[in-house]
Amino acid sequence: MSLKVAIQMDPIGPIDINADSTFRIMIEAQARGHELFYYTPDKLAFQEGKVTARGWPVTVQMVQGDHYTLGEETEVDLSTYDVVWLRQDPPFDMGYITTTHLLDMIADTTLVVNDPFWVRNYPEKLLVLNFPDLTPPTTIARDLDTIKAFKAKHGDVILKPLYGNGGAGVFRLGPDDKNLSSLHELFCGINREPLIVQKFLPDVSNGDKRVILVDGEPVGAINRVPQKGETRSNMHVGGRPEKIGLSARDLEICAAIGPLLREKGQIFVGIDVIGDYLTEINVTSPTGIQELERFDGTNTAEKLWEAIEAKRSA
Repeated sequence: MSLKVAIQMDPIGPIDINADSTFRIMIEAQARGHELFYYTPDKLAFQEGKVTARGWPVTVQMVQGDHYTLGEETEVDLSTYDVVWLRQDPPFDMGYITTTHLLDMIADTTLVVNDPFWVRNYPEKLLVLNFPDLTPPTTIARDLDTIKAFKAKHGDVILKPLYGNGGAGVFRLGPDDKNLSSLHELFCGINREPLIVQKFLPDVSNGDKRVILVDGEPVGAINRVPQKGETRSNMHVGGRPEKIGLSARDLEICAAIGPLLREKGQIFVGIDVIGDYLTEINVTSPTGIQELERFDGTNTAEKLWEAIEAKRSA
């Protein structure tokens, strides 16, 4: 099976080809004989009834600095493609949300991965609210008194922007910390979005596990360990990836959330687990498949394409 595949992603030039999950997906697609077209989100458009993108046919190779070759720039009708990958990084702002609305319009003819309707309605820090038995105590609010009451109850908390990513803007506030009001003022001066506050989980010192699911089924995990003196374990801010297996609790969590992910067309998902608790369900632009492949030999990109090909041939 040869598929026409369009990749909506951030600029391909600066990526780290040894870590970028989208690039690994492209390498696997090319090896399977699929035809690749690359464009950036700003080149997506709605034009008189058609959803179009201006971009380039692309070939890729695992050679840093010479990792891609572009064909002639052209404008395409995305409804003529078999698969479109929604792979730009957050922030999950109105620009991002608009791309999901546009890609929704081709859902009858094109498989968009992940399903943009549910990406829009299930951003990472909100989808977990459907599973309160799996998550740490959590409050989402903009009202300072509400957040203060949560902190008074739980003492040691994590405060972060609701639609943040990559560990940016994440603060740990201990029982004696006096900065909550100042941080609230800072965040509210930046945007009008609520904040999310969760009970701090001491198990994060042992790592924040990223479990990868393909079409609702777990395929493996990596552990992300924070630097000494750091609360955040995100690899963007220096977290160290380590080999780790799936625990019985991880499998229990995946069994609880997997059917919903599969039903809503979330083919590539990365969940975050600290200790026994689910903290995020990442559906916008999950990462970690190259690290998993190096640690365990698990070719997640292959599994993703097998799932996609099965859906396209059904």
